[in-house]
Amino acid sequence: MTELAAENQIEPTSRGAKKPKAALNGARSFWLKQLHSWHWISAAVSLVGMILFAVTGITLNHAASIPGEPVTVEQTATLPAPLLQRLAAYPQETTEPVPDAVARWSAEALKVQIAGRPTETTPEEIYVALPIPGGDGWLTIDRATGEAVHEKTTRGWIAYLNDLHKGRNAGAVWFWFIDVFAVACVIFAVTGLGLMWLHARGRPSTWPLAALGLLIPVVIALIFIH
Repeated sequence: MTELAAENQIEPTSRGAKKPKAALNGARSFWLKQLHSWHWISAAVSLVGMILFAVTGITLNHAASIPGEPVTVEQTATLPAPLLQRLAAYPQETTEPVPDAVARWSAEALKVQIAGRPTETTPEEIYVALPIPGGDGWLTIDRATGEAVHEKTTRGWIAYLNDLHKGRNAGAVWFWFIDVFAVACVIFAVTGLGLMWLHARGRPSTWPLAALGLLIPVVIALIFIH
């Protein structure tokens, strides 16, 4: 009877010990599943962007040693007399966009979109800056003769991709894409850290390598950047 009582006393304790372990395994399984899902989804979303930004990081770092041959294209046209007369009522000095009719003519005659763009207007001419990724451009309209001159300079694909990396003259849509891409990269990195944490017990080199990844840039910054 004494032995049976002793067994009955031990059994509840043994069962109770199994419950926390099962709960722990269940929580670990849940987080592994969640982290794996978010990790591969964020990797898929940011994959092409990460490759683009990594490659252009190299080309930007070596921009001075990568040759670029600027190509300039110029075209001219003459503003029709009715539109030129309409410009007579346009302010002598302003930064307002050109009238809509002039913008439509520019799009048709020169294939240049200037609608809504600020100008640098003087009594002599209207100047519209047209910067683009990897190049530059502008359009001028002589207010006396109506002669319009459009010039566009490009510096090649590497310069174009470098400017996309910096978000230079790429427009609002690309501006927001960079933000979304950056969020996807943060999710990718954070979920990767979570997976490292869960697998670190079986991979002894995990935290030394992670610490090394932090230590190397810190040491370089402290010693070599002044």
